[in-house]
Amino acid sequence: FSWQGWRVKQDSPDNWLNSAQQFQQALGESWSKAFAAFQGMNPLPAQHEAIDNQAPQLSFEPDKLQAIQQDSLKSATELWQQTLTAQPVVTGDKRFATQAWAANPVAAFAAATYLLNARALMEMADAAQADEKTRARVRFAIDQWVAASAPSNFLAFNAEAQQKAIATKGESIAQGMKNLLNDLQQGHVSMTDESQFEVGRNVATTEGAVVFENELFQLIEYKPLTAKVYERPFLPIPPCINKFYILDLQPENSLIRYCVAQGHRTFVVSWRNPDESLAHKTWDDYIEDAAIKAIKVVQHISGSKTINALGFCVGGTLLGTALAVLAARGQATKGPSKGLPVASATFLTALLDFTDTGVLDVFIDEAFVAYRENEMGQGGLMKGRDLASTFSFLRPNDLVWNYVVGNYLKGETPPPFDLLYWNSDGTNLPGPFYAWYLRNTYLENNLVKPGKLNVCGQR
Repeated sequence: FSWQGWRVKQDSPDNWLNSAQQFQQALGESWSKAFAAFQGMNPLPAQHEAIDNQAPQLSFEPDKLQAIQQDSLKSATELWQQTLTAQPVVTGDKRFATQAWAANPVAAFAAATYLLNARALMEMADAAQADEKTRARVRFAIDQWVAASAPSNFLAFNAEAQQKAIATKGESIAQGMKNLLNDLQQGHVSMTDESQFEVGRNVATTEGAVVFENELFQLIEYKPLTAKVYERPFLPIPPCINKFYILDLQPENSLIRYCVAQGHRTFVVSWRNPDESLAHKTWDDYIEDAAIKAIKVVQHISGSKTINALGFCVGGTLLGTALAVLAARGQATKGPSKGLPVASATFLTALLDFTDTGVLDVFIDEAFVAYRENEMGQGGLMKGRDLASTFSFLRPNDLVWNYVVGNYLKGETPPPFDLLYWNSDGTNLPGPFYAWYLRNTYLENNLVKPGKLNVCGQR
């Protein structure tokens, strides 16, 4: 149902009656269009069409649809009756929680109508008769549409942004345009005041030096903060989809600084941001020439036969795979896993078993993976900005539209936040690495299947 353009005159009962009749007629027509759209919905991402045009068609139990429709019409009638006698009250949604919305009858009605229809659409998505993955995709698609169509996202309907524009005599709109142009130039929506941070100045400040590098990574060793250090060194392997300093943001929230302060001789892998020269690199390359190489270099520099290791996020998946390769090599030469160079391994928010991948599962199926393999399986780059955009739209209201409204409609500068600064400092991935990762983890979960994979010559 479109709430745009509604204007109600209060000078006669006839005007109220005509408006009510128009409202009910428009709502009924919108419901008919919504049902038709749902029946023909293609729940697959657009890029699937090049591979698989046989998209599953959705069906619904008529009784469920009728119940949803009746409930929505009842709620809409109650909303309209409330509007005739008093101003609609919008509660429970922070986007419409300020006094500016409450004080504007048109804005309050728009917000209330939007929430009514958003609820109905999500109930329709849940009522779809399909397998769970298809229903999840439908819910995800509807959630994206609902988030994008909120009246708060448009200056013409955002009472709070309008109020600020009046109070600042248009300065907020001018600043919003400046913010928009700046974000267009940098290629992403600003989630924090990025001017407040600089690597080496107030993030990634734990003192250290590069002690080894190859084409995939640099190895940083940190300066001790204690008179003595433990004999066995510590090696964290961060995710290769962002920069290493997630583990070394600021002194008060730096895992690396804390470990160094506890007497651990600490190293870290700092991944190179791949360019075209690395566009052919594979999962095997990252295991052999990065994860395993880093372990060996730390052993050599420290003189210790074993190390302690930590894998964070995708770094944990790389570490786990590397340990499996080393264990297989050890079994072939020295018996069951003897001589493994890692004495202890810690996995922090890392997946080895991809049975339950959460909301990311909506993107992954055979058609999507085959598309990516065809696109970049033999070479190419998965751009960091595309990965960042995907992750942001997993929470569209919090990580996308919240900043669109604040930055552009209100002309605000988001507050400084070191974690969001790091999050915006993304990296590319080599296409073959990315394609292998998609198929063998998210799609087929092959890491937990004994003998299924051949990595670096080992099963």
